Amino acid sequence: MAANKQLAATVRDGTGKGAARSVRRESRVPGVIYGGGETAQPISLDYKTLNQLIYAGRFLTTIFDIDLGDGKIERVIPRDYQLDRVKDTPLHVDFLRLKPGSSLRIDVPIHVVGMETSPGIKLGGALNIVRHTIELRVPADNIPVAITVDVGSAEINESVHISSITLPEGCKPVIADRDFTVVTITPPAKVEETPAAAAAAPAGKAAAKAPAKAAPKK
Repeated sequence: MAANKQLAATVRDGTGKGAARSVRRESRVPGVIYGGGETAQPISLDYKTLNQLIYAGRFLTTIFDIDLGDGKIERVIPRDYQLDRVKDTPLHVDFLRLKPGSSLRIDVPIHVVGMETSPGIKLGGALNIVRHTIELRVPADNIPVAITVDVGSAEINESVHISSITLPEGCKPVIADRDFTVVTITPPAKVEETPAAAAAAPAGKAAAKAPAKAAPKK
């Protein structure tokens, strides 16, 4: 198992809009750590570091060990963050505590393989991704980075359903009462060609409809 990412934070006492604005003036981002049966802990994080982490991708599926100082480490996963509507810069972030043996619901992205060997794609079919993520109930100690979907044997008009995908140990789909579609191979698009003769009237008919020219007066 890969080591969790390290993230330094500072414990803050104040809460509310005024306290949050004060934190942002110091080039930091207010946040909170909650859950795990413990009291919510307000924190602040370095703006530049957090901004880079958010835009690096997969922020909401990454586990962090947050160092709060004095030897206290909180194992967390981001659950939500707010961005400025104009600048797209982080304004606030929420972290969920992860306790040993706990589980959580999370959207896990899919990773499609086998496109180069798919009979349907070789015949001109197109890959149609119905679900780019799958909501799973996963162990806090084994959060998958992605779910692999193999279309290597898929024909045109065939679909890959959740029941045929091998999920990591301990992971289960949140939607358990139906076998939903994840990807399909769609038929090639048909292009209807209009014959040139249909686009223009025959020369004989066009000539018949044209008014006769009057003979020039002498």
